[in-house]
Amino acid sequence: MIPADDPFFVLHQGLRREGPGTDATTRDALRRLPPLPERPVVLDLGCGPGGQTLVVAETLRTVVTGVDLHAPFLRQLEAAAGRRGLAELIRTRREDMRQLSDPADSVDLIWSEGSAYAIGFGDALALWRRVLKPGGLVVVSELAWLVPPEARPKETQEFWAEAYPAMTTPEANERTAVGLGYQPVDRWVMAPGDWWPDYYTPLRQRCQELMPAAEHDPALMAVVAEQMREIEVFAASANSCSYVFHILRRR
Repeated sequence: MIPADDPFFVLHQGLRREGPGTDATTRDALRRLPPLPERPVVLDLGCGPGGQTLVVAETLRTVVTGVDLHAPFLRQLEAAAGRRGLAELIRTRREDMRQLSDPADSVDLIWSEGSAYAIGFGDALALWRRVLKPGGLVVVSELAWLVPPEARPKETQEFWAEAYPAMTTPEANERTAVGLGYQPVDRWVMAPGDWWPDYYTPLRQRCQELMPAAEHDPALMAVVAEQMREIEVFAASANSCSYVFHILRRR
């Protein structure tokens, strides 16, 4: 159980999304999907508060199960589904996405916007392949370098070398997927502007709101300061990195 006063969740509670992207970003990914079965089994892994989960369910008009370890995120998703008239299409499950309880070969579509990094891109795909039906699809977005090392701003390179040392290129991630038994279907880069309206802008506002309390709470201050640094680094990153969407099919 995650303590209610965990500084990370104090900062992130109540936000609509837990990663870069907008409803339009998610709809764009959905438009690129190959045809699905009539009643697909769909999981959104590491769904957080479920901004994208709602869009997937609303667009596909099918039940989507949001999986996350943080119970307040799941409650937030359930409440939002009720407000949008989607309660019948949203299920939630408090579970580690490393240890899915779904039977083997049972899932048609796995959705993962920005959550695979918590396991590692390759490890996530390896673990999730078990539950996918043959021919099943994964839609996963992963932070990646878009330019060679010599073209990356020094601060951006140094920040991500510490924060996410496994970060690599879209091409390398695609090769990893192929080696794990997936067939690439599509790949595209999230526009830099999609990071801001539903993620970095409200997150920066929350950081500013918490600053007076953080001045008396070293643990909270550390989390707030690191988040503000990440936002500043991305703003100055000169499009050297972004999230890259991959649509992959289990071979």
